[in-house]
Amino acid sequence: MPRAACKARSYAAHPYPPHHNSTSTYARHLAPGTTTTAMDDTAGEVTCVDFWANGFGMRTRIALRELGVAFRYVEEDLRVRERSELVRRMNPVHRSVPILVHGGRPVCGSVNILEYIDETWGKDDGGPRLLPHDPLQRAHARFWADFVDQKVFSTQTRFLKSKGEEKEVAKQELLDQLKRLEEVLGDKTFFAGDEFGFLDAVLIPFSSMFHGYEQHGGFSLETECPNLMRWVRRCKERGSVKSVLPDEDEMYELHKKWYGIE
Repeated sequence: MPRAACKARSYAAHPYPPHHNSTSTYARHLAPGTTTTAMDDTAGEVTCVDFWANGFGMRTRIALRELGVAFRYVEEDLRVRERSELVRRMNPVHRSVPILVHGGRPVCGSVNILEYIDETWGKDDGGPRLLPHDPLQRAHARFWADFVDQKVFSTQTRFLKSKGEEKEVAKQELLDQLKRLEEVLGDKTFFAGDEFGFLDAVLIPFSSMFHGYEQHGGFSLETECPNLMRWVRRCKERGSVKSVLPDEDEMYELHKKWYGIE
């Protein structure tokens, strides 16, 4: 089987203000024919290795843009079974993406990467941060991030792959979990309050599959979770989010192939 190709692009810090609404020059995924380049482990350089449709990796790219960190993006095609030499070298344990490479040293695991980004580039002088300053609020953010990864993601997978009665059970569980997150959000603008933060970055990539949920399950999230959907629209007004989230139809079509959905 051919080795997965690594394709790289560079992005400057803050090519737009955080709330800028115009279309970014950042492509949602690399166009065919993009030149393959080798990664240069230059001291201080930041590289994100990911696949355009990887919801866990979208977190990294959103967070880097939120904090104004210039980075290079290397595409790892997850549709190819064998991982590239770069991924095998930078993440030999799991051989998975996303991988954040900072000055030649890898950081793996999407939530772990978010914390690293916040600790490395977050500001203590009132500037942008991902995690709240209050320890209890940080603990709550981490708790619900774990809920998204351990509950919502696994339920999404069962919902998309199962059939018959099992699918109906998984659908209801998924809706219940999204409603629980809507309760956590409450009437706040973002999960931590007025500012986009850690849990927003964790969850918003999942919204790229919300249209797929609706198509697959025959329900409306606007009806089931109206406040959560208003939060989605607020997040999508941010350049950091708009430039990263892929087309929802493309995401659903890709997942249909992955999960064998007819």
